[in-house]
Amino acid sequence: MAKCELLDTCGFFKNFKGNTEVIKQGWIKMYCEDKAKSEKCARKQYRKKHGQPPPDNMTPTGKML
Repeated sequence: MAKCELLDTCGFFKNFKGNTEVIKQGWIKMYCEDKAKSEKCARKQYRKKHGQPPPDNMTPTGKML
C-alpha cells in the first residue's frame, strides 16, 4: 500500500504522529497510509488550492487542533 506522497513533509504528521488523540481518531490510518484515501485529506486540498502547506495544527478533516 502506497502512502501519501506528502507524508515526509506534512507538519501535522510530524507534530502529531505520537499524539493519543490523533491515534484515537485514526486520522493517520485513514488519510496518510493510503495514497488513494489521501486525496480526501483537507490538508492536501488546502495545499493544492493555496500553493502552500496549511497550518500544522489543521487535521486531515480540516478541523483545527
